[in-house]
Amino acid sequence: MSADISVIIPTRNRLWSLPKAVESCYSSRLNIEIIVIDDASTDGTGEWLRQQPDLTVVQGEGWGKPWGIARALPLATGTYLRYLDSDDWLNLNANETQFGIAGHESADVVVAGVDVYEDDRLIESVPYPLTDDFIAQQLGEGNGSHYSAFLYNREFVKHIPHRTLFAASTFASRDDRCFILEVALRNPRIAVSPGAALCHRHHKKQRLQFHGGLASIGTNIQELYIYRQILDMLARSGELTPRRRRAATKTLWPLAHRIAYTHPEEARDLVQWICELDPEFAPPESGVLGYFYRYLGFGQTETILRMRRRALSIFRDRVSP
Repeated sequence: MSADISVIIPTRNRLWSLPKAVESCYSSRLNIEIIVIDDASTDGTGEWLRQQPDLTVVQGEGWGKPWGIARALPLATGTYLRYLDSDDWLNLNANETQFGIAGHESADVVVAGVDVYEDDRLIESVPYPLTDDFIAQQLGEGNGSHYSAFLYNREFVKHIPHRTLFAASTFASRDDRCFILEVALRNPRIAVSPGAALCHRHHKKQRLQFHGGLASIGTNIQELYIYRQILDMLARSGELTPRRRRAATKTLWPLAHRIAYTHPEEARDLVQWICELDPEFAPPESGVLGYFYRYLGFGQTETILRMRRRALSIFRDRVSP
């Protein structure tokens, strides 16, 4: 028998949060199918999953989230589908509310807001911002909510994979960003669910998708290639409007900063592309930093910032006991 909703939960060494994520999915009124991808956990996750008779478990081999989802998706039978990170959870009745709206409005995607938590403390409730251009919103025009807060018609998204360039042994691939942009490019029928569906845990330490060191380079490259591909697709179809160009620059500008930490030449190339996308682009920073960007340019300003970081690092090393 097919389910009303299939929830796919990728996890690796998140036994401390996985039970709460799973529990939040259950419903007394809907048939909820929960598929957990255990991507080679070593913290007892596998043992816990074997004790849960109501779950479908996909055993991964450490190849990362997109690999696991590619194997989990054919198992899903739900009319609607949700992807949920194992350290987040759903608000009470989120599935029921969104499923009812989906059926009533024949929606391809039911969007909703997000409650942001620091550990288990609510710090912000962010409603879904209404928009008349879902593509521009998801490119970066404004807050696009979170893709786990959305409920997707399975038939509509079943051929949209979680793509990645750097899947092996890391979740730092921005596959969720690519997925929601590909969904947007297919012009889905959108319905809005009131309030927040997702409880998104904001960690004081790095989140899964934002590692430091070498993994951060992979994440930055992945995001850059996603935007180059998505904007190229929009250009080929004649849908890369000035509004969407401007929306993309709001994501690409901070990406240029992150790339400049390790690859200043590539960062300058990215800023040149930003100015080609929006010839009227101006750095959004204010104060002294904004002055530097406007009058010294991106390259010289980033050189000054790099020298400042190096000086502060030397100072901290000298004064630390």
